[in-house]
Amino acid sequence: MKFLKIIFLFFFLGAFSQEAAFKITNPKKTVIPFQLINNLVFVPVNINGADLTFLLDSGVNETILFSLDQKEVNFNEVEKIKFSGLGESLDIEGLKSENNTVNIGHDYKDDHHTVFIILDESINFSSHVGIPVNGIIGYHFFKDHPIEINYSTQKITIFNNEKIYNRKQKKFTKFPITIEGNKPYMMADVEITTIKTPSKLLIDLGNSDAVWLFPKLIENFQYNRPNIDDYLGRGFNGDIFGKRSRIHALYLGKFAFQQPLTAMPEEYSIQNLKLVPNRKGSIGSDILRRFTVIFNYPDQKILLKKNKHFDDPFQFNSSGLDIQQDGMTWEKDLVMIETKKNSRNDEGKPISDSPEKFRYNFVLKPKFTVAGCRKDSPCFVAGIRKNDQLISINKKTVGDMSMQRINDYFKEDDGKKIYLEIERNDQILNIILTLEDPIPYQK
Repeated sequence: MKFLKIIFLFFFLGAFSQEAAFKITNPKKTVIPFQLINNLVFVPVNINGADLTFLLDSGVNETILFSLDQKEVNFNEVEKIKFSGLGESLDIEGLKSENNTVNIGHDYKDDHHTVFIILDESINFSSHVGIPVNGIIGYHFFKDHPIEINYSTQKITIFNNEKIYNRKQKKFTKFPITIEGNKPYMMADVEITTIKTPSKLLIDLGNSDAVWLFPKLIENFQYNRPNIDDYLGRGFNGDIFGKRSRIHALYLGKFAFQQPLTAMPEEYSIQNLKLVPNRKGSIGSDILRRFTVIFNYPDQKILLKKNKHFDDPFQFNSSGLDIQQDGMTWEKDLVMIETKKNSRNDEGKPISDSPEKFRYNFVLKPKFTVAGCRKDSPCFVAGIRKNDQLISINKKTVGDMSMQRINDYFKEDDGKKIYLEIERNDQILNIILTLEDPIPYQK
């Protein structure tokens, strides 16, 4: 799966909203559990009493809601606005709602929060994540407190006590950042082939890739070979296309990453994006997840400490498949019923318990379909096509799997054979995929 990357700007009709401010009711710190899916962080958010799930994204300015998942939320002080951002088209309509009560976790609260509501149902990306996702929260989550994201424990800690924070930060490596347009930027050394080039990059929690680079903004840029033309995701204004490849290395101070996967959007995909001066691209979550990260917007710093995933290889979905969850379906599970009836023989003596019984229990399980199959990839060569329904992987029913587990199958080593059961037009097809990385790094 190629998780969509949403990058956008706002153009408002009317005045700017009142400045939001999250406050911690706990005098020391608050801890928020999160879900980690495809390198991305999803947090529980309650808006005006409704429990929702939002993507945490340092690459966005405002709080965006694009799906209610059949839940009811009463929004305050609503007016119409327009958005524009990364993608092919220009504007989409939406709503702006002010003075909402937003709680994240038990102790992190804003009573005057502004929410921007997208009316275009196609923006919803829950089907590509495997859980209901209602929106995105960005700058206002980070702006007032040091915030630690621990990818290993899947917990966020928001500090409200200087002594506790100072003790914590001693084990981290500190880097300066700038906050421009309410988004964090840092300098990194990008080595496309052999020369290190200092580059200003957005620190982008909402980007599941390792690195994004903008070729038109980098002097003498040359695409490494091999590279592929690929669908990079969906922005608020349409699909984003470009190339994927690997660069030689990325350096964050003393931390070096060899041959990271790199996405490079085509020029037209960023033509409507107002970039800050000298920006060359983004650092995504496939880099950030290798650390415990502390964002400190008030002091304009980011703090990094390596975790157990630091040396993980940069894996690519070699199958070419883009899988999405396509609703739920009823499936029957074989359930064992324990019986404890003691039987006796003709002489009245007890004999062993009667045999255990079974019955079918019908349960709702997720249904997965093929959203896309990259041309000339292993899935394309094997004959898989868009809208095929995925039944099993390696003889294991996908209804018992998460989206994360399904995609992990397609990121295994070159030459690995994956056995798929596909349904198409009420026919079952058995297909063997042989994984092959189309963009291995070559000097």
